[in-house]
Amino acid sequence: MLRLENIVKTYEMKGSEVHALKGVSLSFRNNEFVSILGPSGCGKTTLLNILGGLDHYTSGDLIIDNKSTKDYSDHDWDIYRNHRIGFIFQAYNLIPHENILENVELALTISGIGKEERIKRAKEALDKVGLKGLYKKMPNQLSGGQCQRVAIARALVNEPDILLADEPTGALDSVTSVQIMELIKEISKEKLVIMVTHNPDLAYQYSTRIVKLLDGELQEDTNPYSLEENEEEITPSSIDENAKMSWWTAFKLSTKNLISKMKRSVLTVVAASIGIIGVSVVLAVRGGVTNYINSMQDEMLSGNPIMVSKTSFDLASVVDAMNNNNKTTIVKKSAEKGYINVDFITEQLINSAKTMGSTMIKNEITDEYIKYIDNMPEEYSNDVVKNYGIDVTNNIYTTQKRDNPNNTDPNSCEEFTETLSLSAIRAVATAILNDKLSQSGYSAYSSLVQSYTATFGQSLNDEEYILSQYDVVQGKVATKEDEIMIVLNNNEALTDFMLTLLGYYSQEDFLNVVYHFNVDEAGNRDKHWNEEREKAYVENRKYAIANLVNKEFYYYPNDTIFTPDRNVSKDTYKPFDYAFKQNPSWEGMKLKVVGVMKPKANRQYMSLSTGFYYTPAFSRKFIEDNYNSTFTTYIRDEEDLTIGKEKGSLRSGEFKVIGQTEKQKVGVYYKFDYKLEGVIHKDQYAYVGKSDASIMSLISSMMGGGKTTINEITSRHVGGEKTPSSISFYPNSFGDKYLVTDYLSRWNSNEDIKVDNTTIKASDRNEIKYTDNLAIVISLVNRIIDMISISLIVFTALSLVVSTVMIAIITYVSVMERIKEIGVIRALGGRKKDVAHLFNAETFILGFASGVFGIITTYLLSIILNAIIRHLAPAVTSIASLPWYMALLVIFISCMLTTIAGFIPSRSAAKKDPVVALRTE
Repeated sequence: MLRLENIVKTYEMKGSEVHALKGVSLSFRNNEFVSILGPSGCGKTTLLNILGGLDHYTSGDLIIDNKSTKDYSDHDWDIYRNHRIGFIFQAYNLIPHENILENVELALTISGIGKEERIKRAKEALDKVGLKGLYKKMPNQLSGGQCQRVAIARALVNEPDILLADEPTGALDSVTSVQIMELIKEISKEKLVIMVTHNPDLAYQYSTRIVKLLDGELQEDTNPYSLEENEEEITPSSIDENAKMSWWTAFKLSTKNLISKMKRSVLTVVAASIGIIGVSVVLAVRGGVTNYINSMQDEMLSGNPIMVSKTSFDLASVVDAMNNNNKTTIVKKSAEKGYINVDFITEQLINSAKTMGSTMIKNEITDEYIKYIDNMPEEYSNDVVKNYGIDVTNNIYTTQKRDNPNNTDPNSCEEFTETLSLSAIRAVATAILNDKLSQSGYSAYSSLVQSYTATFGQSLNDEEYILSQYDVVQGKVATKEDEIMIVLNNNEALTDFMLTLLGYYSQEDFLNVVYHFNVDEAGNRDKHWNEEREKAYVENRKYAIANLVNKEFYYYPNDTIFTPDRNVSKDTYKPFDYAFKQNPSWEGMKLKVVGVMKPKANRQYMSLSTGFYYTPAFSRKFIEDNYNSTFTTYIRDEEDLTIGKEKGSLRSGEFKVIGQTEKQKVGVYYKFDYKLEGVIHKDQYAYVGKSDASIMSLISSMMGGGKTTINEITSRHVGGEKTPSSISFYPNSFGDKYLVTDYLSRWNSNEDIKVDNTTIKASDRNEIKYTDNLAIVISLVNRIIDMISISLIVFTALSLVVSTVMIAIITYVSVMERIKEIGVIRALGGRKKDVAHLFNAETFILGFASGVFGIITTYLLSIILNAIIRHLAPAVTSIASLPWYMALLVIFISCMLTTIAGFIPSRSAAKKDPVVALRTE
């Protein structure tokens, strides 16, 4: 069955050769007890290792079952050791972190035996060597003799044909040695037992054959075996050539090894998780901010609708221009002597001019387009609002109490109620404020006043959509043409200017506010300030909601309040008179405040800003009443260059008129009087129309220029346009927004569109662009978040690199600590791959544990961060949120990095010489 033919083994040792075996030839019977004797260094262990397939001969041949092993691969040797050989070592070589049952099972596991069969056979083997019931004991809980019995059970469990014992009693006392030798002798009755020993007494007492070696040569064989002997053929054990150690076994062995070094493993996991925590926290904050933005998107839509305007600013073009900015040509070379280089800044100016020209959108909104919009499916949008750009402040009047300018007594304040237009109330309040500011040495900012004027605009169509954003404080939502509603801000407040300009505050109430805040540069109070006025100011800091509701306003059409100036001449250039005071004989429509609304709790974006709102029904009535009015027709259709008027608009103010050398009042203006602090101010002028309240106008005023305000009134302002100036779309959600934009984009496609049974061809349609500023802003914000996140992740990833290197070092240390275990696994038939898998499993477990620990820590930190942010900013519920799929990805990355880190150490372990590994202490 087993035969050595002229076996030679030579070792290379520091440039010289050591001849361990010198042509040894031996044949062995199927069952006998062979003891190999000889002094140290004679080649006994080398011979045993060659017989066991742990070491390979230099020349000669090892014949197994009449087959040469010269062409054996590593895989063939692994199978041979696992199925044909059982090793008994002097040092037991038990795996310390496995109990004795698991130590015995290991050989069966490598053989590919199922779990139930493994346990059964392992217990039987332990029972056979007298260790019944001690299955769960760890090696360090057993005596030396018991450990050797476990080693024998492990050698026998696979039912090998050959049992190789290397000094099996070398570490045992005499009594225990006898017990072990009796056990081995019993085994030799059924198997071939080859034992290496220094003890000739035991050898001669128990062996059936003695083989002596000296200096690598065979000296004596007491019972040689010749091929001519008639020995019964023994069928070798069946071999499963696919046998291998499973990944699960590698995981279990590695897990138990890590548990046995718990403190070091925990420290390694914590240290390795630092990089994971850094990356995860960055991802969590990014996810939290993104979730916050996503949660706000639907709400932000109400304050940032999709719009189609006749003229608008194209933010998308600006962003594209910023991304594709053409830089000025810069001359980089040194100038020639006697010359200068020229930098062509003109290129930049021309490119900038091109960019500015492309940032404005001009749309021609036609009746066909309006019909197309009206046919958009209702489920796409909460509301579609058409804004006609009308200015109703000249047409709506209300009552206000003020000091009677007709009372000439400077020491008395005679309040009387007067019905003025909203624009006239604003003009009086502006004049009073300018007067008080100039008294204190400040410039008068009439344009600044207009920027704080109360919003008096059109509400939305859909009552349900309004109620989704606002709570009703009192009354109801305005829906009819004669109804108005008030919208408060998030603090349930209205400004003092709103209350003044809409008649709620009297002149005295407004003055009390001015006196309270009007302090000169030296810190002195206004000379008219007193405790009584301060008391009145304090009382007016709160205003009863009941007093807001049911206040009445009065609407009059253009033909009632604008009348042609029959005394028009080139000296006045005043085509129309404006009646800023109500005439009791007028017939108009009464409007009433029917409700007060406030934003829902924690809502930051709404469709309506703070102010007073009329209904879309009133807008339609306003246009219907005034489209063909005399004043509207004059603005829309007439052209008079004498007063600087072009079709569609009328500018009012002080102009240097053609043919005149002095400035003249031009346009529609009116005179009013007011009494302030006993002084009557007569013949104050105000111009009809909207003044320039831009930032440049404000800066000009602050620099001392632009004291004359130029007002402009267009045909749109007075109801002279039936097509909307803008259309606002309020999608149901941010996701549904694309249904709206796709529908709007279809108008600009090449396909024919059918509207109300009428087909509109692509060639008959002008391109109409919409603005979706929210999408652009969200895109920019997400881009910034991505850039910051990537930067932070790259920075924190450095700690991942450090962790990876540390895992590699820890794995290498583990390889050094487990060299003997490597030798045992190889001796039991484990492949090189199995050894590599063992350490790959260890690094994978460390990576997985580090990833899980890092993720758990990240979630704990997220809870703390969110609690802090909720305390600092209650409206923000979460700033850190790591999605589950990101958590899994981070754990996966952690496992991959650590596995890669352990690749080199695991390869090093796989290449270990099993003979050298078994000898390592």
